[in-house]
This record gives sequence, C-alpha cells and structure tokens, in this order.
Amino acid sequence: MTKTTTARFGIFLGLALAMGITRFHPSLLHHALWDASWGVFFLAGFWLRGQGRWAFPLLLAEAVLVDYLVISGQGLDFWTHYCVSPAYWFLLPAYGALWLGGSWLAKHGRGNGLATLGLAVAALLVAEGACYVISNGSFYWMSDMVPAPRSFGAWFANLGDWYLPFLAGTATYVALGAVLHVLATQLARMAQRSDRTQY
Repeated sequence: MTKTTTARFGIFLGLALAMGITRFHPSLLHHALWDASWGVFFLAGFWLRGQGRWAFPLLLAEAVLVDYLVISGQGLDFWTHYCVSPAYWFLLPAYGALWLGGSWLAKHGRGNGLATLGLAVAALLVAEGACYVISNGSFYWMSDMVPAPRSFGAWFANLGDWYLPFLAGTATYVALGAVLHVLATQLARMAQRSDRTQY
C-alpha cells in the first residue's frame, strides 16, 4: 500500500500518541494499559519503512523525554533513577531491533494472507526476542541495582521471569496494528474499485 507524505505523518503521530499515553503511565492508566513502546517501534518499522532517518530518532527522543518527565515529575533525579543506568542507552539497539523486524516484514510480506501472517509472527518473535535480550541483559550486567555477584544462571532465570509478559504486551499491540492494517488495506481497495467504476 503506497503511502503519501500526509499518511506517513498521520501514522507517525498515531504511533507517537500511543507510545506517549501508555509510556507516561498516568495513575489512572498505570495498571490498565501495557507500555506500547515495543509494539510501536515494530509497527513503525513496518509502516514507516524507509523513513527511519527521521521517524526512528523522533520516537526514541519521545521515549527518553517521557521517561524524563515521569521521573522528574516525581521529584527524583533522572540520572540516578533505578531505570537509568549505563544500560539505559542500550535502548537504542533494543528499539532498533524492533524497527528492523518491522521493516524486514514490510519488505518481505506480500498481501494479507497466511504466508504473511507466518512471516509476521516470525519477525515479531525474533525482533522482540533480540530487544528483550539486549534491554534485559544490559540492565542485568551493567546496572548497580542488580546485586553482585552476577552469574549467567541468575541472568537466564531473570530472562525467563519477564519474557512472556513482555512478549504478550508487545504482541497485543502488534496484533491491534495488524487489524488496523488489514482494515485500511481493504478500505483502500474498495475505494480504488469505486473510483474505477465511476469512469
């Protein structure tokens, strides 16, 4: 599906809004909505493939800005917060893995059939898995919040504790995005058929 500049900008704004709302965690939403950031970066790679020079850095900047506002809004120092350690900067390659997974799917997926669904599942599992290992591993090995001594056995146990919840949250948002994609594709086809019948 070819996208105009206006459509790309609209997609970007929608994704940025979803990430901003769910990542900000206002008190009313804290337990109601899973952070959509991982799903957003995967979907952005898919829908905005070829636009990574501007869209990826802007989404990354938004993520950091929201984190800063949330942490400093609680009266805490951003740089000494539990979540901000040298590992925090590994979010760049972690989110990059999600973007690349979505971009790969956009390049290799054809239509809305079962073959594309299989590719989507595979791309999501690989991209989310890479993101998870990078973010979790960097935090475990680099953060002062993890007590010493560290070991690979303890890290693997930690990986197992959190993997399924992160996968479930990401997959939920990607599935919602897939439904929107199929609906938008079908509506675009119907509009094209309608235009042809008028001439």
